[in-house]
Amino acid sequence: MSLPEQLGLKVLRKIDPEKAHHFALTALRAGLAPLPGPVTSSRLKTSFAGIEMPNPIGLAAGFDKNAEAVAQLSRSGFGFIEVGAATPRPQSGNAKPRLFRLTEDRAVINRFGFNNEGMEAIASRLARCRLSNNHSDVPVGLNLGANKDSADRAADFAQVLAHCGNFVDFATVNVSSPNTEKLRDLQGPEALQALLAGVMDARKGLDHEVPVFLKIAPDLDTSEIAEIAEVAKTSGIDGVIATNTTLSREGLKSAHKSEMGGLSGAPLFEKSTKVLAQLSNILRDDVPLIGVGGVSSALDAYTKICAGASLVQLYSAMVYSGLSLAPKVARGLDDLLKADGFGNVSDAVGTKRGDWL
Repeated sequence: MSLPEQLGLKVLRKIDPEKAHHFALTALRAGLAPLPGPVTSSRLKTSFAGIEMPNPIGLAAGFDKNAEAVAQLSRSGFGFIEVGAATPRPQSGNAKPRLFRLTEDRAVINRFGFNNEGMEAIASRLARCRLSNNHSDVPVGLNLGANKDSADRAADFAQVLAHCGNFVDFATVNVSSPNTEKLRDLQGPEALQALLAGVMDARKGLDHEVPVFLKIAPDLDTSEIAEIAEVAKTSGIDGVIATNTTLSREGLKSAHKSEMGGLSGAPLFEKSTKVLAQLSNILRDDVPLIGVGGVSSALDAYTKICAGASLVQLYSAMVYSGLSLAPKVARGLDDLLKADGFGNVSDAVGTKRGDWL
């Protein structure tokens, strides 16, 4: 990490977390952050759901909710990025404060509640970015959400895809955020099957076939994981992201440990990786997986891959390690793959799944 980045992070940690997030995005758009371009090699290049990626390290949704810094994030070392979540109508989200640093735990709790400017504003930015082709070879995806006061939340996901889908490389159905009341109820097999059917129908009207992923919660038991795996196999989706934030507070030390919301960061790593491995054990080659939750190093990313993930996403660790974490993780992963004799990252997927079962 460069000295300017160290100083910048030190300043950001002294102010309100949500304001710091806003300032970080502003600095990124102003060109005040490191932009080394996509990190790649013959070992790191990979394909997922028909999408070619320079490396398997992606930015999880939530950092750039409104697609304001797509061009800059695409040059920051990631192999792919995900923006959003987007809802049909703009919404302010939950009351502030709603973002908390848990420094002692290297973690974050948020209860944003899908705050965003709505699908029309986000689609406009994504369209301009695609028209200018300024995101290079880095795929850009959109996290789909539902309005809190919607009369038909399941239909919201399809609506956002229909409106924004022509401007993205993939879309993620997010029914696993804990910050919208009863949203996780849509993870039940019947409700989920119906919701995904609507999304897949909406995809038929797009200019190109956009891969659709499903993001699930880590707070699932074995039978619930098996049910979701069955839905994944029969619904026609192209991938599963495991996992979103957790409601668990086990083992936390920080002063904010009792705040309501979803916990992300280091404490989520083990829980999310176990869910990932269980899904991988059931799905095998039927539906590929993206691992997310607690990734803060190349070794963490490699562990997720060996547990069954073809791709990995990170976000919360940047609160403590900065944007330069992305290229650092990608380069470190390349070294780990080389040391273990893998010619490509795809060869390592699932090789140590059994360690987590």
